[in-house]
Amino acid sequence: MAKTKSTTKPKTGKQKLAASAPSAPNIDIGITQGDRKKIADGLARFQADAFTLYLKTHNFHWNVTGSMFNSLHTMFETQYTEQWAALDDVAERIRALGLTDSADWREMVRQLVVANEAVCRTAREVLDVADDADDAPTEDLMTQRLQTHEKYAWMLRSLLQ
Repeated sequence: MAKTKSTTKPKTGKQKLAASAPSAPNIDIGITQGDRKKIADGLARFQADAFTLYLKTHNFHWNVTGSMFNSLHTMFETQYTEQWAALDDVAERIRALGLTDSADWREMVRQLVVANEAVCRTAREVLDVADDADDAPTEDLMTQRLQTHEKYAWMLRSLLQ
């Protein structure tokens, strides 16, 4: 009797590990999947509005002027700091309900590499303008940010290699 050669490739170590890993159980927190979806959709709308408010409050903190400067500057800082923490709570609640962005971690990391590199390119442009204007504080700030974002891009890119 002739032996037939298998056409399937042997599994790699990663494939074996993934195949043997137990899958997560279904979510059963006492709220139906349909209701969890409706709640998460509402929370996502709330988060979008709250994020817009956070950005507006932070912008006003940076740009307030006049006789109320100290009071408003401090008040806006208190508010945007609390708002930032609340945004994280809302996002984590959406996740707890079982809804998430479908991007896998590699795609998330890839997008962060691209975004950090875009920030680097802009920093270089600003650095050149600041250099031409002999604006040493801006040159220093952009050099620091450039070093930080180049490092972030490198570290993230390393995860994908």
